[in-house]
Amino acid sequence: MEVLPAWAPAVGFTFLPHTGGYLGSRITKKEIPVWYESLQKPSWCPPNWVFAPVWGTLYTSMGYGSYLIWKELGGFNEKSVVPLGLYAGQLALNWAWTPIFFGAHKTGWGLVTLLLTTGMATGTTASWYNINKTAAYLMVPYLAWLTMASALNYRFWKDNRNKK
Repeated sequence: MEVLPAWAPAVGFTFLPHTGGYLGSRITKKEIPVWYESLQKPSWCPPNWVFAPVWGTLYTSMGYGSYLIWKELGGFNEKSVVPLGLYAGQLALNWAWTPIFFGAHKTGWGLVTLLLTTGMATGTTASWYNINKTAAYLMVPYLAWLTMASALNYRFWKDNRNKK
């Protein structure tokens, strides 16, 4: 007797990243009207409405990529420890950024968190490449966004660090 339908792992892995995104959005929504709006922003800062659909797409993409790796390696086992461990690490760092940046208003620590996230996401992508190229390619838009987000976070930190 099959415990889970065959499609359940694909759905679970795909939607797992959204969990942290949803929880983080609760913090972000409270901070946008007052704190975030008070920050000096560079001219190239995306409008607020862009972030939710971009993150939704990126979370779905990386989540499905993690499912492809899990499936290719035969589940959670010795072979999957590094590629899925790197993925879990970068995802935890990703989820930590919102409470640090928006919740604690720590733009410098937010930048450190983003740089660590980018490093781990790069390691994740590299480890996935020889296992499943599609999964690795699904991480590329995320890496591009993390690069832009890091530059944006740097500007927030640099341009607002003397602000009380």
